Amino acid sequence: MNKSMNEVKNHFLGNSLEAMDYIELENRYGLSIYPKRNCVIVKGSGARVVDSTGREYIDCVGGHGVASVGHANQMVIDAIMEQVERLMVCSGTFYNDKRALLMEKLVGLAPSTIKRVYLCNSGAEAIEAAIKFARFSTGKKEFICASRGFHGRTMGALSATHNPTYKEEFQPLVPGFHFVPFNKIIELQTAVETHPDIAGIILEPVQGEGGVNIGNADYFKQVRELCFRKNILFIVDEVQTGFCRTGKMFGIEHFDVEPDMMCFAKAVGGGIPIGGVLCSDKIEMVPGKHGSTFGGNPLSCAAALGAIKFMQEQRLDVQAAEKGEFLLCKLNEISSPRIRDIRGMGLMIGIELKEKVKPVIEELLNRGILTLPSGTTVLRLLPPLVIEYKDLEIVINEIKDVLK
Repeated sequence: MNKSMNEVKNHFLGNSLEAMDYIELENRYGLSIYPKRNCVIVKGSGARVVDSTGREYIDCVGGHGVASVGHANQMVIDAIMEQVERLMVCSGTFYNDKRALLMEKLVGLAPSTIKRVYLCNSGAEAIEAAIKFARFSTGKKEFICASRGFHGRTMGALSATHNPTYKEEFQPLVPGFHFVPFNKIIELQTAVETHPDIAGIILEPVQGEGGVNIGNADYFKQVRELCFRKNILFIVDEVQTGFCRTGKMFGIEHFDVEPDMMCFAKAVGGGIPIGGVLCSDKIEMVPGKHGSTFGGNPLSCAAALGAIKFMQEQRLDVQAAEKGEFLLCKLNEISSPRIRDIRGMGLMIGIELKEKVKPVIEELLNRGILTLPSGTTVLRLLPPLVIEYKDLEIVINEIKDVLK
């Protein structure tokens, strides 16, 4: 379905992209926000990307989990190109065909409690919306979140994020956020009793940025029951775990519980920015209390419909489950005193080291493997779900060689 990598390389080498110093340009004009790697990615196909010199890499970053359907996915491209020629912008004040179809599709994919959807542009925006929806719907003001949880860097989402190093310079943040250990129900129950004004509990099925920490099924069921009893909204952050990444369409499906809100983004657009909140009937809003200029625009909705169609036709949930099991099995065979733990769900893998992970990431980059940190000591793998087994074997062997 995708172009071959030779075609891809010939395309940019023919245009002499390597002749321009893009690194110098970004360093000169870009605000220093991200820790940079010393390569310029200009094209991709499937689970491989190519830099401006024509060098190939196996991509286990995937745009921080965005590229689940693979780079340059033809089904997404076709959906975008068809929509570009029809309509790209349509205010939420008007109805739109692609927006309506996507809303219907998303509610159909979600747990049975979900009845409606709000569309925006990113995961952080989805969290911001969920915070407002919870306050408006319950009349309460405070939230409980998990230690090591990550929900974004905008002011509300950052308030729900645990890591103090992200927050120190930006205080005061939104008040009313309390943190308890992940997977510890007693501590959560105590926090609910201590703070009677709790509007919502916000949790990730798997903590991505916090170290690839996997939720416990019994814990999530107890959280659901606690929310029922105390009239608290159960808000699940599916921004990284959603859309087949964990081996299910949504990560919460592993725990057999149904939330009141689900925040999503990343993989759903196949690379085009889109996010949203899936809501139960408990969520109430009225016109004028929230909105997004670009939220639910026809182009992003068309891309999402194409991406979801590909996910379903290619059974990416099954592929993620099977490839993830293969990857975990092979990684666990690595004998290295530098490894503390290996954990994952689907193709969301964390290798916890007994040392800082940055040098390992740099060495893997030199070997043509793109990887992510999760905290300071965890090597995180989020490859496109279409990655081939032969590329997984290469990744495994390179990691084994680096950590020997």
